[in-house]
Amino acid sequence: MEQRNKTLGEYIIEKQSDFKLSSGELSRIINAIRLAAKVVSHKVNKAGLVDITGAAGNQNIQGEDQQKLDVYANEVFISTLTNREIVCGIASEENDDFIAVHGSDGADNNKYVVMMDPLDGSSNIDVNIPVGTIFSVYRRITPIGTPVTLEDFLQPGDNQVAAGYVIYGTSTMLVYTTGNGVNGFTLNPAIGTFYLSHADMQIPKSGKMYSINEGNYIHFPQGVKDYLKYCQEEEGDRPYTARYVGSLVADFHRNLIKGGIYLYPTSSKAPKGKLRLLYECNPMAFIMEQAGGKATDGFNRIMEAVPTELHQRIPFFCGSSDMVDKAHEFMNKHK
Repeated sequence: MEQRNKTLGEYIIEKQSDFKLSSGELSRIINAIRLAAKVVSHKVNKAGLVDITGAAGNQNIQGEDQQKLDVYANEVFISTLTNREIVCGIASEENDDFIAVHGSDGADNNKYVVMMDPLDGSSNIDVNIPVGTIFSVYRRITPIGTPVTLEDFLQPGDNQVAAGYVIYGTSTMLVYTTGNGVNGFTLNPAIGTFYLSHADMQIPKSGKMYSINEGNYIHFPQGVKDYLKYCQEEEGDRPYTARYVGSLVADFHRNLIKGGIYLYPTSSKAPKGKLRLLYECNPMAFIMEQAGGKATDGFNRIMEAVPTELHQRIPFFCGSSDMVDKAHEFMNKHK
């Protein structure tokens, strides 16, 4: 008889010992994210049937138009984490400032802060392209019992205790790491349960796909332009195939499974890069390194960058180790 896959709940209980210095809070955070993901997945799958697509009429702190689903997903994840009294602070790409979370007794005894992009790629929701949620968990720096401060959020990626993403596509998957490998769980919508479907995920050392918005080619640094020419040359296993969805979670997930490289470099239009260090790059870098890949800013490890502001942007080179190394060769020629 074929063995039934573990549920996410069973897996969390089994791996509780991986959560050092935790007495159950980290497991409860993952469980809360699991619940919020199911709620958002249900709403995403109803897009087009209910009034949930299109712009909300507001802009976030980055000056980007908020979609209705951005606002909805943000509220769902914040309320789910807040109501369970398991975190002391939350920072979201959709909020100007971080949110301090106090216990029902007014105390600040929780140990962890969560940072998230509640709905990455939401501009694609109107055209039925996969979108996702990205999250990152840190242990607070300030003393337990005191209010959370900005210092608790401005930590380098190496301090992460957990990170993951949820992709809402042909199926809904939750992929996460606690620093002991990467595992993926697929939602069975009939019964609302996530099952372990992708155990110990490892990215191939090299791949044949590159993901970048080539419409910005003229604005890229010379090192990136030269690397793209290399990708397109007919030699050996090249040319590579260009695959770019415009939704980080979708592009990252495909490359993680099949091998490839994702690039969002600096440009004359975005001199600091476009992706956010805390909400997108750090969690994805943690996952990628745990899966055997690399994540850099074109020169240095993403997870060594020390944040100076909540919504800081950074260039992002991420994927199969051999491909990232080759991109570095071209970047260093023009450093």
